[in-house]
Amino acid sequence: MTARYVAAIDQGTTSSRCMLFDAAGAIVASAQKEHRQIYPRPGWVEHDPLEIWANVEEVTAGALAKAGASAADVAAVGIANQRETSVVWEKVTGRPIANAIVWQDTRTDRLVAELGGEVGQDRFRAACGLPLATYFSGPKLRWLLDETPGARAAAERGELLFGTIDAWLIWKLTGRHVTDVTNASRTMLMNLATLGWDDALLGAIGAPREMLPEIRPSAEVYGEARGALAGVPVASALGDQQAALFGQTCFTPGEGKCTYGTGSFLLVNTGERPVASQNGLLTTVGYQIAGRAPVYALEGSIAVTGSLVQWVRDNLGLIRSAAEIETLARTVDDNGGCYFVPAFAGLFAPHWRSDARGVIAGLTGYVGKGHIARAVLEAVAWQTREVVDAMAADAGAPLTSLKADGGMTANDLLMQIQADVLDVPVVRPAVTETTCLGAAYAAGLAVGFWPDLATLKAQWRKDAEWTPAMAPDVRAREYRQWKKAVERTLNWVE
Repeated sequence: MTARYVAAIDQGTTSSRCMLFDAAGAIVASAQKEHRQIYPRPGWVEHDPLEIWANVEEVTAGALAKAGASAADVAAVGIANQRETSVVWEKVTGRPIANAIVWQDTRTDRLVAELGGEVGQDRFRAACGLPLATYFSGPKLRWLLDETPGARAAAERGELLFGTIDAWLIWKLTGRHVTDVTNASRTMLMNLATLGWDDALLGAIGAPREMLPEIRPSAEVYGEARGALAGVPVASALGDQQAALFGQTCFTPGEGKCTYGTGSFLLVNTGERPVASQNGLLTTVGYQIAGRAPVYALEGSIAVTGSLVQWVRDNLGLIRSAAEIETLARTVDDNGGCYFVPAFAGLFAPHWRSDARGVIAGLTGYVGKGHIARAVLEAVAWQTREVVDAMAADAGAPLTSLKADGGMTANDLLMQIQADVLDVPVVRPAVTETTCLGAAYAAGLAVGFWPDLATLKAQWRKDAEWTPAMAPDVRAREYRQWKKAVERTLNWVE
């Protein structure tokens, strides 16, 4: 039987899912399961890698069952993953030596300051495109080796392996120790120009080369899967935000997207040469198809957007479901003078301030829960505005429209606020699950399920569009107030 589908495994911050896509790029079946968020101490965030793997196995089998399909119906499987989350495991047993340290985790704050020395956060930026920050994987690896008893000695004996979640899943699926260029570019250990592990970076950060996976293109057959997809080529891996860029078919320099998930991430394709940011953005690899030059991107990373809605639900109890945030926010016409800056783990782009902590500013007796809900949605939009401004400064040209995807795009009020704040149209695609779609597209290209990028581009469809409706003077005033609130978050952690 000729394979009819391509599968995508999306291993995200809060859940794992598997989707099957047909030749038209339409979703045929989907299965999803959440995993635990482990908070051992304030600022620490962990996941259990074995729980994640068990969930991946479950959702993969579940998606096949929902489609009434078997592995024989699947041409290839691709992986999209939460990026900087770091795992160390034993080469022989496959047992993790500790829980995975999640990208949001801030335990490496002092180590990052130590690594910066007199130069500061830009010490390694020229080589790897990234500022020194708790966000990235290299310092997490150093912490695991330094703080886990016996780990560094075991690593030096060649007994341990390191990887981001893509490498962990590829190893579990195929037995190969492989990562792709997009995930490697988030470790602070890969040289952006050579696309190889950099000896100077490895030495400075303290990462043994023998632990590291082989770096490969994003769209390439890495091996054959085991389990429910036995025999299916594992044919792509992309960090989740790069997968969304690919799924939004941003194949031309200047095209970009913003994914609204746990955090929000705006990426713009900059072509075959890396562009050094002067305004707090990240220079990263966008994707690489086997046999072709890599495509680079500029990225603005925002730590807390969708997770802020979850926080309002779980910690404050103002809403019972994430969808209710829109209903509650629509009970008022504005924020009532209230501004919410969710710097729960510091501020990411364009500030990169790990000393910041969240604030709700402008409270008066007039402010009610509807105003707070509105301020939550506006926090997502204003954080995106800051990144868009930085992107325009680096690129030398303003944004003309924004392709938006991810779970929060189901919130029509948020999308309208985003268009108002940016003063440009916001466009939602017909398939909003572009992270999975991008992983599937890359895997399908690698095995010839789709012939070329032009075919994928032709399949993109618009679902909805929002145009700006905010008066310019109101926009300017609100942005000033937002920036004042951001200033209140700084220098909180001593």
